[in-house]
Amino acid sequence: MSEGHTEVTAEPLVSCAEECGVRDVQDRLGDKWTVHVVVELAPGPRRFRELQRLVTGVSQRMLTLTLRRLERDGLVSRTVYPTTPPQVEYALTETGHSMTHLIKQLVDWSLDHRAVIARSREEWDVRDTRAAGGVRAPNDTSGSHGSSGTRIDAKGSA
Repeated sequence: MSEGHTEVTAEPLVSCAEECGVRDVQDRLGDKWTVHVVVELAPGPRRFRELQRLVTGVSQRMLTLTLRRLERDGLVSRTVYPTTPPQVEYALTETGHSMTHLIKQLVDWSLDHRAVIARSREEWDVRDTRAAGGVRAPNDTSGSHGSSGTRIDAKGSA
């Protein structure tokens, strides 16, 4: 800031100067499995094994932890039916369903911007490689790679 300029000229889009709760929601939505579980529960209640099959790659332990956290946050309900063996169903609560609109917006935004982000990553990778003298670390999966290390092309395809 220059000496003559001491005031903020624009109001922030969102302010969390006070405790606004965004961090709690961000922590929940930012974990690896929550969004996938919520998406699979959006059509209706599901049993544990069905969820495990639908959420590709999730372990039994991680699915259990994710469901417990979602239940604790009031986003998922757990119903145990008195059968032998006991049947357990998980469903989104009203609050959980209200979150699906936000997730849909995030998915739509990511699909709309996938190609632009992929191109930007490729351009950055080229500049970064040049700056590093043409050498990249063998384990460097940053840039235009997905979280699994899969390269994403300019069209956003793996």
